[in-house]
Amino acid sequence: MAKKTLAKKNKLNGGLEGNIRRLIKKHKTPLMLMNRAALIEQHAKFKRYLSNVFPYYAIKANPHPEIIKTFIKLGTGFDVASGAEMKMVLDLGALPEKVIFANTIKSSEDLAFAHKNKVNLMTFDNESELYKIAKHCPGARVLLRIKVDNVGSTVELSLKFGAEPDQAIFLLRKAKSLGLKPAGVAFHVGSQCVNVENYLKALDISGSIFNEAKQIGLNLDILDIGGGFPIRHFDNDGHVSLKDIAQPIKKKMRRLFNKNTRFIAEPGRFFAGPAGTLITQVIGRTFRNNRNYYYLNDGVYADFSGIVFDHCRYEYKTLSRGQKFLSTLAGPTCDSFDTISLNVDLPELDVGNIVYVKNIGAYSCASAVPNFNGFKPAKILFR
Repeated sequence: MAKKTLAKKNKLNGGLEGNIRRLIKKHKTPLMLMNRAALIEQHAKFKRYLSNVFPYYAIKANPHPEIIKTFIKLGTGFDVASGAEMKMVLDLGALPEKVIFANTIKSSEDLAFAHKNKVNLMTFDNESELYKIAKHCPGARVLLRIKVDNVGSTVELSLKFGAEPDQAIFLLRKAKSLGLKPAGVAFHVGSQCVNVENYLKALDISGSIFNEAKQIGLNLDILDIGGGFPIRHFDNDGHVSLKDIAQPIKKKMRRLFNKNTRFIAEPGRFFAGPAGTLITQVIGRTFRNNRNYYYLNDGVYADFSGIVFDHCRYEYKTLSRGQKFLSTLAGPTCDSFDTISLNVDLPELDVGNIVYVKNIGAYSCASAVPNFNGFKPAKILFR
């Protein structure tokens, strides 16, 4: 079985590398290849393993219009964090009732825009925000985002957001008193979460809030379990997958919540990450600090920005073969901060050779700094 799996991987990599050779002749580098079939496959996996959860794609992961249009056709919702993101998905054809304004801190202007465009499902985590929502988006349905454990997640998302659970009932009652419609609870266990206990503990806390709210006449009916669903960035990653964590999550949901509860989620990386492959070229090389130094035509100010903003580690592959040596990869800018990896085993490379990275479709081109030092981010090819 292991030999068959390895043979399948080698065949897939061989096909990809042949495609890379053809594309660089036509388009040059750097290139970001976005694969529509991979987006569809990730959506199918989500629906297979979390069949009772409706996904709202978090477009901050990658807001490319073709990605958004793909998910519109698939019938998903959209998680937006600003008026600009909201306008983008609506202009592309998303229905207002399939948009959640999932930023707990929103500007007055963006709230007014949401109200004008009939986007009335949103999150909050503090009393001050409720007054703002009530003023600019009266009658909105609101979800209280609570603070939960982010243990073992790559990106900690409870440092900046989330109300303490013991404040939940006060805040939900305050929402109702202001003419808003307290619809439920939201949480986020942190990005790239490989610890299912984060989800299970958050479900326990949310279940308690639902029960306590019911006792005072607040019938909550939406639970937003956020995102954080892990993907594999390396071919041999051994951490848990969505398939592994979905069953205990669904079991806990069935036990804690009644059949009328609507479960939603905000996958971003899980949908977009596996769809992206970045292709770069060596533009310079030297030998320093007792290792090969290779300078690429893309770096942390562009499509490797996920190293900084997403704390992400990538697997660097080449079209070259041969004995591998300890090497460093750096970006093209004049800033020493623009270092991609200090310690990576690579074969001997020359100027013009290719270095590529799979599973880099999320938090890469989306957070790139356009044209820093005059270097453009990768050209995006959607196929």
